[in-house]
Amino acid sequence: MDIRPLTPDSYDAVIELWIRAGLGHRPKGRDTRERMTAEMTDPHCRYIGAFDSERLIGVVIANFTYRRAWIERLAVDPDYRGQRLAGQLIAEAERFLNEKGALVISALIEYPNDPSVRVFAKAGYVVMDEVKYYSKRPYPEA
Repeated sequence: MDIRPLTPDSYDAVIELWIRAGLGHRPKGRDTRERMTAEMTDPHCRYIGAFDSERLIGVVIANFTYRRAWIERLAVDPDYRGQRLAGQLIAEAERFLNEKGALVISALIEYPNDPSVRVFAKAGYVVMDEVKYYSKRPYPEA
């Protein structure tokens, strides 16, 4: 297994993995090829992939906004779950974010997603009950 940064050429493989892993995606919103290409080439954002040979089997996004660091869209191929791959992807995302200077790293998990809740808890993340996440979207699929 090899863990490495992804490039825009990985777009289709990322979308296919998200679908296999049961994560939704927003092809008319933030998950367009153009938006994801911009993110993948931004020095403050890193898409990290885990590979079995050339097959993408895991992915996570690490995004540093100067004020806070985010880990998002963690997905592991169902055929590879239970091998500590999610924890390795989180550790690699944390490494990138720490190199950027992050003091606080947060994870966004869309519910229901008990496997992600468990893996982030195991990695030392705690639920911040005093924080509410709000979003404003120009359209529902954004």
